[in-house]
Amino acid sequence: MTLYPKLIMDALATVTYAGTKKNLVDSGMVADTPSINGMKVKVVLEFPRDTDPFLKSTVKAAEAAIHYHVSKDVEVEIVTEFKSKARPKDEDLLPGVKHIVAVSSGKGGVGKSTIAVNMAIALARLGYSVGLLDTDIFGPSIPKMLGVEHEKVYAVNKDGRDLIVPVEKYGIKFLSIGFFVAPTTATLWRGGMACNALKQLIADADWGELDYLILDTPPGTSDIHLTLLQTLHLTGAVIVSTPQQVALADARKGIDMYQNEKVNVPILGLVENMAWFTPAELPENRYYIFGREGCKRLAQEMGVPLLAQLPLVQSVCDNGDQGTPVAANADSMSGQAFLSLAQAVVTVVNRNAANKGV
Repeated sequence: MTLYPKLIMDALATVTYAGTKKNLVDSGMVADTPSINGMKVKVVLEFPRDTDPFLKSTVKAAEAAIHYHVSKDVEVEIVTEFKSKARPKDEDLLPGVKHIVAVSSGKGGVGKSTIAVNMAIALARLGYSVGLLDTDIFGPSIPKMLGVEHEKVYAVNKDGRDLIVPVEKYGIKFLSIGFFVAPTTATLWRGGMACNALKQLIADADWGELDYLILDTPPGTSDIHLTLLQTLHLTGAVIVSTPQQVALADARKGIDMYQNEKVNVPILGLVENMAWFTPAELPENRYYIFGREGCKRLAQEMGVPLLAQLPLVQSVCDNGDQGTPVAANADSMSGQAFLSLAQAVVTVVNRNAANKGV
């Protein structure tokens, strides 16, 4: 019996690839003309990625089709190639990132995202290369706070993998699920879908070399936090709270989550946000709207640093709504406050690293 390529291609055309619901030929998966040497046939099949769930079954089906439609005496060799390499294993993720810091809060509404955004910008102003990841899948706010709600995000092929290119502004790189969903549409996803989306933003993005990657986490303790803890090796966490007793009670839960013996993520320190209010017309006065020095007492109780006490300032809110974070203006009082906070975080990170002998 004489073999020729069309016989082999016709046989492969009877095999359906589950990933496209089309046959191997129409799916463009036969990477080259089948190689024939007597009764030996070599076929190269190209799959989307080496973790393709249909790879083994498709290879077996292709081999069986050649035996059935051509001859059972054909010696079949099927070589697999891949358009995209698999993402690295969790322990190999983000090798170019030196420090990963989670900005966390026990409850919503305490200004955690504001702290995360301005702290990231302040770190960049101090000369560090910085990334910012909005890990709040259900309530992303970073695109608005940085004035890029309608930014179009794209991917590039790098080393055989398709990687999302982070948006850049104010000297930092950042990504958010908000770039992939309509701003006015609720994200109605189950926990597993949200966690998978988050993993893509972490592992399938071109973060490059960074001194700091800041994670703006959702309020509370959730599947998202567990995904971060299981996926990334965190340098530490910054806990944000107001002085209010209700907020402090939830902050304790957040601290407990990171300090759990199975997690063991260092608490870099606490930030007391909205510590007091000073009217512009009465610059010497301080009004403790949400209580006084609650975070300071909690920091002493938990044995962790108090990184900053930030007042309630109208311009911080206004600038966040306008997409012009106050930390971008280092000359303002609020800008200076965030520079001090950023430097405090760097000091604690360096001290912890020195204590570990890193």
